[in-house]
Amino acid sequence: MTWEWAVIWEYLPRLWQGALLTLELVFFSGLIGIILAVPLALMRASHNWVLRALPFAYIFFFRGTPLLVQIFLIYYGAAQFDIVKDSSLWPILKEPYWCAIIAFSLNTAAYSAELIRGAIQAIPKGELEVSQALGMSRATMIRRIILPRSFGIVFPAYSNELLLMLKGSALASTITLLDLTGMARTIIARTYTPLEMFFAAGMMYLIIAAVMIGCFRLLERRINRYQYYKLDQSQR
Repeated sequence: MTWEWAVIWEYLPRLWQGALLTLELVFFSGLIGIILAVPLALMRASHNWVLRALPFAYIFFFRGTPLLVQIFLIYYGAAQFDIVKDSSLWPILKEPYWCAIIAFSLNTAAYSAELIRGAIQAIPKGELEVSQALGMSRATMIRRIILPRSFGIVFPAYSNELLLMLKGSALASTITLLDLTGMARTIIARTYTPLEMFFAAGMMYLIIAAVMIGCFRLLERRINRYQYYKLDQSQR
């Protein structure tokens, strides 16, 4: 067996095109997902069981079913209903790109909401009591105390969720999108070099993941800089 290095170099620009689409899917899905996750988490952390019921059902469904099934339900399932085809949403739902964005966003929103909910409940009660003693309204407390503290607590776990989304984005190729995995499969169909192409694609995923991990660590140090300051002080 001979290793076809020349094939990797020849198709490397095409693989980078797929990698850019993968990054685009992860970025927009992560952004939309965190926007959806915040109100879901606040509702889940509420003492009102009515407010908790709807996000609980949503989170239970998206955490309990495979991401691939969710992609197929949105991409293939929406086309089965005439009311969807006749609606203004059809130009979006008929495109595999937007279906992948929707599926990834809804999926990561469910996981992120549970992470944020746990972080909210991990905030020391003393901090909330001090906020109430200072006369803060509930909205001000959420904006200035609860959300900043919860993001600081949840950030390490949320970075792992985005890394999982990076790897899960490979499923976009199942609905004809030429992301990194989809591009590799297309090249393999032309060159019959599966080992070389999947190795190259795997190395690209590894590089992207390494860069993301480095960025997350820098952001974590900035978000939780007061904790690192205390740690540095205690070590002196």
